[in-house]
Amino acid sequence: MTTLSPVQQRFILHWGEMGTRWGINRTVAQIHALLFLSPTPLPAETIAETLGVARSNVSTSLKELQGWGIVKLVHILGDKRDHFESMKDVWQMFRIVLDERKRREIDPTLAVLRECIAEAEEDKETDEYTEDRLRDLHGFFETTTAWYAQVRQWPSGALTKFVKLGAKARNLLGITGG
Repeated sequence: MTTLSPVQQRFILHWGEMGTRWGINRTVAQIHALLFLSPTPLPAETIAETLGVARSNVSTSLKELQGWGIVKLVHILGDKRDHFESMKDVWQMFRIVLDERKRREIDPTLAVLRECIAEAEEDKETDEYTEDRLRDLHGFFETTTAWYAQVRQWPSGALTKFVKLGAKARNLLGITGG
């Protein structure tokens, strides 16, 4: 069992709470937080003991985290158990999570919007206002996903600089007011 400092406990509990708000199981998020903070890979038994959760829950949660691509299985010389470690590069992890959320949430929404727009064009009962709203929403998702596809290719250093630009970017673009 790994002994957690008060700071580690606080972060792990918070990450679990945030996970539930993002639609992720609390235990999955807590396991991710523990692995993210751990300087060495951990076996499932240690994760279960440290967090006080069932071994079966840890196993299921680890499979989900591996499915997202942010936790991987590693082997330690002389230890037959499977160990797990979290990705440490926060920008790469952010990209992976965004990619997965896009695949699970945005792509299906875009497909439904396309279908609804096509149906609305054929359906005499669909009013113009509804059709316009659907087109606007579709345009928004298309524009933001195209932008993300471009930005996603940037190296982490460039992405960090871009995000830190903040108000400077607004000024550069000549945007004033709120």
